[in-house]
Amino acid sequence: MTTEPQAFAQSRSTPSDGAPDLVFTGIGAVASVGGSADEIFQALCAGRSGLAELRSFDRGRYRVQHAYEIDDRPESGADAPGRATRWLLDAIAEAARDAGLGEDLAGIPILIGTGLRELRSAELGWRDGADFDLARLHFGTALRERFGAVRTYTFSNACSASLYALALGSDLLAAGEAETVIVAGVDTLTESMYGLLDRVHMEAPDQLRPFDRERKGVLMGEGAAAVVLRRADSNGGAPVRGRLRSVAVNCDAYHVTAPDPNGIAEAVRTAHREAGVKPEDIDLVMLHGTGTLLNDEAEATAVGEVFGSHVSRPLMTAIKSMTGHTSGGSGLLSLIVALQAIEGGRIPPVVGLREPVAEAESFRLVRDEQRIAEPLLAQVDAFGFGGVNAVAIVERAAL
Repeated sequence: MTTEPQAFAQSRSTPSDGAPDLVFTGIGAVASVGGSADEIFQALCAGRSGLAELRSFDRGRYRVQHAYEIDDRPESGADAPGRATRWLLDAIAEAARDAGLGEDLAGIPILIGTGLRELRSAELGWRDGADFDLARLHFGTALRERFGAVRTYTFSNACSASLYALALGSDLLAAGEAETVIVAGVDTLTESMYGLLDRVHMEAPDQLRPFDRERKGVLMGEGAAAVVLRRADSNGGAPVRGRLRSVAVNCDAYHVTAPDPNGIAEAVRTAHREAGVKPEDIDLVMLHGTGTLLNDEAEATAVGEVFGSHVSRPLMTAIKSMTGHTSGGSGLLSLIVALQAIEGGRIPPVVGLREPVAEAESFRLVRDEQRIAEPLLAQVDAFGFGGVNAVAIVERAAL
C-alpha cells in the first residue's frame, strides 16, 4: 500500500487557456430536512436537523438507533423499493424547472453520481420478495421514461461521486460536446451498509457531530441533488444561480478506507489553481465533515496546510450535522447550499459542535446562522473511500 498520494484523472471545469464560462442555471434537491432546494436551505439556516429514530430497518438488530431519513414511506411504515429513483427524478425536475427547461430533456446529457444506486430495492426484492425490476437498478430506465433522456451516465464513486460527475459534465461542456448538462447525485440507506457501519463504530453515535472532540462516528442520511450547468455563451440571458470556477478530482490510492491529508490537500490546491484563486480569496468552505474519527482530522489537517496563515479568514460549515451523510449525493448537495449561501449571505451552522478538534481550532466554524456581506467565492469538499477526492470552487453570479 503506497504512502504517497498518486494523483491521477485530474479534471477541471476551467482550463487556464480558452476556457468557457460555465454557469449554474437551475438547482433542485430532496433531503430529510426538506423537499426542495429552498426548503432545505431554510431548514439548514435555522439549524433544523433531520435526525430521527431509524425507520428503515428493525432497530433491534443494531446498536446505532438513528439516521437522517426522508419520511416518505407508505402509511404502513414498511420500506418500499424505488425511493432513490423517485428522489432523483424529483430533484432533476426541480432543477430543470428552475432553469426553464421543462421536462423534455432528450437532448441534454444527464450525469449521476451515486454510492449504491438502488441497492436497497435489490435488498427488498431478494429478501422480502418486494416487486422490483432489476432493470431499474440503472437510473437511465426511469430517466428515459420521465424525461425522454437518451444520454445518461451513472458513476458509482463513493462519497465524492456527484462532484466527480460534475467534473465530467464540465468537461463535456468545455469540449463542445454539449451546451447544457444536468448533473445529479442520489443515495438511500441500505441495510447492508448500515449494518457494516454499525459494526465499525467504537461507540454507537446518536448524532453526527463534525469536527467535535466528542464525535463518535458517521450516521447516514438520504437525499438527492441536481444542477443544470450551461456554457454562458449559450445561456441566452436566462437567470444564473452562480458560476463554476473549477472542479478538481484525484485519487491518492492511499488506503481503502483511511483518508490521506496529502491527497486531500493536493485536490484543494488544484481546485484553487485552476480557478485562478488563492486561499485568501475564499469566503466560505463547505467542509466534507463526516464526523468520523479519521476523516475530520485528515480534512482539517489538509485545509489548515493549504490555507496556512489565512485559515481563519473564510467561514466554514458542515451540513452533514443536519442532513447526515448523504453519500454519493453529498458533494452536490453542499454545492447547492454554497450557491444559495453566497447568493444571499446566509451561512448555515454546524449543529452539535461544542469543542473543535485541535486541527480545526483556528477555523471560523459557524455555530449559529451567520450572515456575511457580499460573499463571492465558496469551496466545496467531497472525499470518498479509496482516496477519491473532489473539490469545487463556485462564484456568486454577477449582480
